[in-house]
Amino acid sequence: MSEQELIESAYAGEIDIEDAREAVMRTIARLDAGEVRVAEKRDGTWTVNGWVKEAILLYFRLQQMETMEVGAFEFCDKIPLKKGLKAQGVRVVPPGTVRYGAHCEPGVIVMPGYVNIGAYVGAGTMVDTWATVGSCAQIGRDVHLSGGVGIGGVLEPPNAAPVIIEDGAFVGSRCIVVEGVVIEEKAVLGANTTITASTPIIDVTGTEPVEYRGRVPARSIVVPGTRPKAFPAGTVDLQCAYIIGHRSERHDEKLVLNQTLRDLGVQL
Repeated sequence: MSEQELIESAYAGEIDIEDAREAVMRTIARLDAGEVRVAEKRDGTWTVNGWVKEAILLYFRLQQMETMEVGAFEFCDKIPLKKGLKAQGVRVVPPGTVRYGAHCEPGVIVMPGYVNIGAYVGAGTMVDTWATVGSCAQIGRDVHLSGGVGIGGVLEPPNAAPVIIEDGAFVGSRCIVVEGVVIEEKAVLGANTTITASTPIIDVTGTEPVEYRGRVPARSIVVPGTRPKAFPAGTVDLQCAYIIGHRSERHDEKLVLNQTLRDLGVQL
C-alpha cells in the first residue's frame, strides 16, 4: 500500500494505527519540508489533500506529551518546534513559534507570532507581531499579515478547505479570516475586517452592488462595515465587508499603495 492508502485506511479504522506509523511520520516530515501540502492550486482551483490532514490527526494520536525546554521557556506538548530555521532561510523572532509540520519558504519572517502544523507560508511573507497562522492555512508569497491578525485553522473534517491567502495580499491589523475563506492575489483588507464563509462582501465600486461570499476577489481593497437587517423586534446593523476600490499595477509599489489607501480612508 502507498503512504496515502495506509493513512486513509488507518484513519478509517480499517487497519491498526501502528501499521501506518511510518507512513504518518514520513508524511509529516514531508509536510515540514514543503514536499506535500494540505492544499494546492491546480489549474487555477484550490484542491484539498484530505489524506494529508488525516496524517496530521493520526500524528496527534501517535505522539506522546513531553516537556520541551528552550532556554528559560518550558513547553509541554505533543508536537516539537520546527528546527533548522537558519539553513532554511527563515527568521523567527523570540518568542515567535513555528510548529514542526509547518513549512516556511526562504525569506519568511515570523515576529512574535505563531504558525501551526500543516500551514504553508510563502517566500518573503511577514507574520507580524501576535499574528497567528492556524493549522493548515495556506499563505502565499510576499504577503503581509499585520499585527494581531488571526488566520483560522481547520483539521476536521479532513476534506474541509483551509483559509487561503494568495500571493501579494495585505491583511491589516486585527483582521480575522476563518472558515476556508480565500483572499485572492494582491487583495487588501483594512484593519479590523472580519471575513467568515457567510460574511457578505459587497463591491460598491460600480453602479450596482455586487455581493460575494467566501472569497475576496483579486486586487480588491476591503474595509469592515455593517448593513441593516430587519428582525421581528426591530432592525439591526449586521457585520459585512465592503470592496471600495481595486489595486492597479501602479499601486503595487508599497509607498504608492499606502498613499492610495490613505486617500481611500483605509486603516491598516
